[in-house]
Amino acid sequence: MILPIYTIIHTLISLVGIVTGLVVLFGMLAAKRLDGWTKWFLITTVATSVTGFFFPFHGFTPAHGVGIISLVVLTVAILARYPRQLAGHWRWIYVVGAVIALYFNVFVGIVQSFEKIPALKAMAPTQTEPPFKLTQLVVLALFIVLGIVAAIRFRPAPAGVLD
Repeated sequence: MILPIYTIIHTLISLVGIVTGLVVLFGMLAAKRLDGWTKWFLITTVATSVTGFFFPFHGFTPAHGVGIISLVVLTVAILARYPRQLAGHWRWIYVVGAVIALYFNVFVGIVQSFEKIPALKAMAPTQTEPPFKLTQLVVLALFIVLGIVAAIRFRPAPAGVLD
């Protein structure tokens, strides 16, 4: 009984991370800091990765690999955003880290969608079929383009200065 509740909580945290991350990404594209949204994006994205390790898996899985890489990327993004305050090269390091962390959440969301949603599972039951691969490729390309544009445009006003 605990596992379904834990799965629901983990999924809700992940969805909040994705939604807040998309808001933050579009804020970066508009050169806006969005401090409150960013805080919740980073908190829920870290929580998503951490809670993912507590599912009853046996051995090391690809999900563990994504979780570890995500936590490393998030650590650097948080360092760039807060202690380094987006100064100099830390600005683009933060943008790249935040976009990669968001992409990992979306990537896993797509994987889970193709595993759990019957219509998607029917189109790609082993996740090696073209619909799954094309979806992942399009999403990756979109994140690369948005990440590059965000790194160029995100030059926010210092904290405390109104936009």
